[in-house]
Amino acid sequence: MNILVLGSGGREHAITAKLKESKYAENIFVMPGNPGTSKIACNIDRDSFNNTEVLNFCVEKNIDLVIPGSEVYLENGITDVLLQKNIHVFGPTKEATQVESSKKFAKNLMEKYNIPTAKYEVFDNYDLALKYIKKVGTPIVIKYDGLAGGKGVVVAMNFDEAKAALFNMLVKKEFGNASVVIEEYLEGPEFSLMCFVDNGLVLPMPISQDHKRLLDGDFGPNTGGMGIYSPVPIIHPSVVEDSVVNIMQKTVDSLLREGINYTGFLYGGLMATCDGPKVIEFNARFGDPEAEVLLPKLESDLVEIILNLKAKIKTNIIWSSDYVLGVVLASKGYPNDYQNGYCIKGLDLIKNSYFHMGTKMKDNELITNGGRVLFVYGRGHSLLEAKAEAYSNINKIECINLLYRRDIGNKSLV
Repeated sequence: MNILVLGSGGREHAITAKLKESKYAENIFVMPGNPGTSKIACNIDRDSFNNTEVLNFCVEKNIDLVIPGSEVYLENGITDVLLQKNIHVFGPTKEATQVESSKKFAKNLMEKYNIPTAKYEVFDNYDLALKYIKKVGTPIVIKYDGLAGGKGVVVAMNFDEAKAALFNMLVKKEFGNASVVIEEYLEGPEFSLMCFVDNGLVLPMPISQDHKRLLDGDFGPNTGGMGIYSPVPIIHPSVVEDSVVNIMQKTVDSLLREGINYTGFLYGGLMATCDGPKVIEFNARFGDPEAEVLLPKLESDLVEIILNLKAKIKTNIIWSSDYVLGVVLASKGYPNDYQNGYCIKGLDLIKNSYFHMGTKMKDNELITNGGRVLFVYGRGHSLLEAKAEAYSNINKIECINLLYRRDIGNKSLV
């Protein structure tokens, strides 16, 4: 098979590395790819966000399967374009992508089909939203009703924080011209549940726990994720089972009842509350950095899973029992202003325990080229072993402009 991966980050590097192991993968292309994918596949220097460019390439190379990485491709309708030419895409249509691209769509779906989530209201008027928060009080959660690169959510612990968030989203239109969803504040440990989905079949992956805040102790601004580990011992297996049946499967079934066949990775950002697991958010693609810890645990053939789902065959997926813990190395200043172009050395000392997130080659040197730059992981028979290996690997990397959290996984080690 000829396979095309769309994207240039750590998730796409991890997907490409797993595809490389497949007995079905003959030629793997990554558009545009990164220095990591260039070593295991063929990078294609074309505009991956231009649907016509992608379609033309797929026709030229007789591509059999396309895996979009970012939600931006899906919102841009790449799946719809390729399906019209009978090119298999493991990613949802633009309509199905609304579970992520529109918080309002997702919340309305959950309300209609009784899928457990936080109570909410939707506003596009700043004054009315402010009046509502004065009425219900804080803490409160404010979400931009659209794509915001993982940064459109504010957990406001007091009124001033809520007011500032509403002003930024509804008056300054920091993320674009859309409404906001205001949700009740839930308490409990969060976890991510990814599933392979097609034709109503839902195949769950091991759960993981992301660390969204920039700084140790969960301080600082929200980011696209600063570190993650899997499995998550503080979440009881019964909670996971409940989540698979009453959230993930129920959501896919609800979409089918709405006439939408969801295909691709479905990401459930969930919370284990005292009233049971509830949905914080859905994403319409593989999480980043979730992909970077889950795919190293996958022992089954990734392509075979996707092909079987298309054929309506339920696969018995095999996962390693190892713990995998990974840490994001980000540019100083991220998620706000940061500088690129700093030299990175030492990756040759940690071999296959990292993924490129935001790097590029210049004058035969690897340099930083993004907010999140590298994902470095460790694995072991325990979380402590995986954590120790991850940070040992980080200590071998040399770069003067990188920051990272030092407490990934600590909550499960207490």
